[in-house]
Amino acid sequence: MAIHSLPSADEMTGDDIVAEINITPLTDIFLVLLIIFMVTTSVISSQGKEVDLPSSAIASETPAGVTVTLTSADEIAVDGTVVTSEQLKPALEAALAKAKDKIVILRGDREVVLGSAVNVLDVAQEAGAKGIALATKPPGPGAKK
Repeated sequence: MAIHSLPSADEMTGDDIVAEINITPLTDIFLVLLIIFMVTTSVISSQGKEVDLPSSAIASETPAGVTVTLTSADEIAVDGTVVTSEQLKPALEAALAKAKDKIVILRGDREVVLGSAVNVLDVAQEAGAKGIALATKPPGPGAKK
């Protein structure tokens, strides 16, 4: 028979502390954040209406304010929220109350009738807009001046 002695301080025992970092929870958090980022970017990019803006030879920077979008299908959107023509004035009043600059920026498709644009600008002035801006895009390479 062999004689067993008590383990010395240098020998390993079964009660050692494992000093490893478990990265599984960290990986899970990163994957969740990645999914949230992917979902929110797709929602943000598809939030605006497709509008074919007219071009302008001299375009300055667009000021900050309330954006009203008129589409070729006669849809009206105030800061991305679709409203009817009856809801336009209350929606503009609420948006202008929150806005720092009391400016209404009209984004109208080139197919929009002038009467519709003038009506929206008239309602904007009634709602308390202090200024009006028209959104345009810079001319293309083959555009006439």
